[in-house]
Amino acid sequence: MINKRSLLYRIWDSDLFYKFRHSPLTIISFVVAMGMILSAVFAGFIAPYDPFDLAAFDLSDAFLPPAWEEGGQWKFLLGTDDQGRDMLSAIIYGLRVSLAIGLSSVVISLVLGITLGLISGYVGGVTDAVIMRFCDVMLSFPAILLALLIDGVVRVMLPEGSHDELAYGVLIFAISLSGWVRYARTVRSSTMSEKKREYVQAAQVFGAGSLKIMFSHILPNVMGPVLVLATVQVATAIIAEATLSFLGVGVPPTTPSLGTLIRIGNEFLFSGEWWISIFPGVTLIIFVLTINLLGDWLRDALNPKLQSQS
Repeated sequence: MINKRSLLYRIWDSDLFYKFRHSPLTIISFVVAMGMILSAVFAGFIAPYDPFDLAAFDLSDAFLPPAWEEGGQWKFLLGTDDQGRDMLSAIIYGLRVSLAIGLSSVVISLVLGITLGLISGYVGGVTDAVIMRFCDVMLSFPAILLALLIDGVVRVMLPEGSHDELAYGVLIFAISLSGWVRYARTVRSSTMSEKKREYVQAAQVFGAGSLKIMFSHILPNVMGPVLVLATVQVATAIIAEATLSFLGVGVPPTTPSLGTLIRIGNEFLFSGEWWISIFPGVTLIIFVLTINLLGDWLRDALNPKLQSQS
């Protein structure tokens, strides 16, 4: 018998988990997304081959079709690319690279955006005006254009040949720089509403400092919309990484991210080797779709107006 005082029971009996259990589409999206995430995390155990081991490549295995087509081999279930690299292994490892870059950029955007949003909304005045005008300037640049600009500046500043070593950091920085603004504006608007409430005034009466009030009292009460935004931003960051890698300014060409795999496959798409581009593209679409569906469900589940109507 389940102890009704246990943490697991409280989670199971919560309103949020109740809505999750009664949403088949959300459950399917969660299972698919978690399956892909776990496959990426444990790629070293799940992938049949290591796409980073250049010595294991055999050019005689290049351009093999999927196993169910004529000429395919079952040891290469989804076929091979132009280097003889197993596509299934490359996709699993590529998903890990894309996921790592997407999550890292979202975490950096979260920290920067939440901090500046709290300061802007709580302090107000000139500080608020300066931060918001800077946000307006950042929003005037498309994310991809900003990332391309940063990559171009870094290529000029760094010594020749060192760009590939720092490609991950440059890519994460470029995506983060365009992603923090939405968190800052969301947190600012929520903070301006929360700072007028009684619990904030009570904390001020008891002598709590501004930092303690912002991060200990206000922050927990503004995290709802931030979590929804972060969920959707993971998908956006992964698409941005794939787009930049497709354009050739993302991760190094030898690294199997989803974007680089799609770019490589695009060169052979019209010569009949469709699987090199299609399978990574389908993987990207499925993962982004499941993340967006989870984000939509989380937004509705945390919306107090919809909760009152249900």
